[in-house]
Amino acid sequence: MATSSKSQELIKQLLDAEKQAEEIIANAKKNRLTKLRQAKEKAEEDLKVFREEQEAKFQKESGSRSNADATLELKTSTKTELELVEKDYASNKNRTVDYVAKKVLDVPVTLTETQIRALKMGIV
Repeated sequence: MATSSKSQELIKQLLDAEKQAEEIIANAKKNRLTKLRQAKEKAEEDLKVFREEQEAKFQKESGSRSNADATLELKTSTKTELELVEKDYASNKNRTVDYVAKKVLDVPVTLTETQIRALKMGIV
């Protein structure tokens, strides 16, 4: 019986050791999951901060670039329009001066029929 009780005691020790090993493994898994969650949360926080910084940097750069582009585009289009106006002025200047001079100098020296009737009737 001594061997039987000793065997029972050894089996009990093995079962206890097995149970203790299972508890250690379960705690290790639980701790691992906790650490993974914490690492994930920390990474998400860091990523959020990084995204905000990069978005702000992008908005700053694209804002100044778009303002510069709009200003440059306006200057270019204004210059082009001004050149077109000056070209039109240069090409039409002589014709316009000639037209106005002809109209001013083209004064009829005869009276129209209406003017003659008015004079005969004494209206004017």
